[in-house]
Amino acid sequence: MKTYMAKPADIERKWFVVDAAGLPLGRVATTVADILTGKTKTIYTPNVDCGDYVIVINSDQTVLTGKKLTDKKLRWHTGYIGGLKEVDYGTLMAKDSPKAIHTAVKGMLPKTSLGRKQITRLHIYKDADHKQIAQKPEKVEVKGVRN
Repeated sequence: MKTYMAKPADIERKWFVVDAAGLPLGRVATTVADILTGKTKTIYTPNVDCGDYVIVINSDQTVLTGKKLTDKKLRWHTGYIGGLKEVDYGTLMAKDSPKAIHTAVKGMLPKTSLGRKQITRLHIYKDADHKQIAQKPEKVEVKGVRN
């Protein structure tokens, strides 16, 4: 018996929507990263892009636990001398919450051309309205969240 390896022509992509209201940032990001990479499918193959499209709504209502709003920082370098920039997550969530989710998900994807292709299928919106209604996305529940 041979191991099944998915081919790019065999992949059928679906649309999923994740409601991030009141959920921790890391839980949302891991769920989204699993769907984008295709790890939720039975035909998952590591070297083939077999992931689906993901829409994240209500990104403004995502929460960070503990003291991460003040202590955790997002850092990047502009490429110029003395160009190290940083912003704490409290400021980032108030100013641009989709960027916080985008960077968290991007850090969980492969750092290759495959990961760059997968992140393009992520759509994040601050509120419950989104443009992909015609695709009829399926709702996904985030696992492991205490209610």
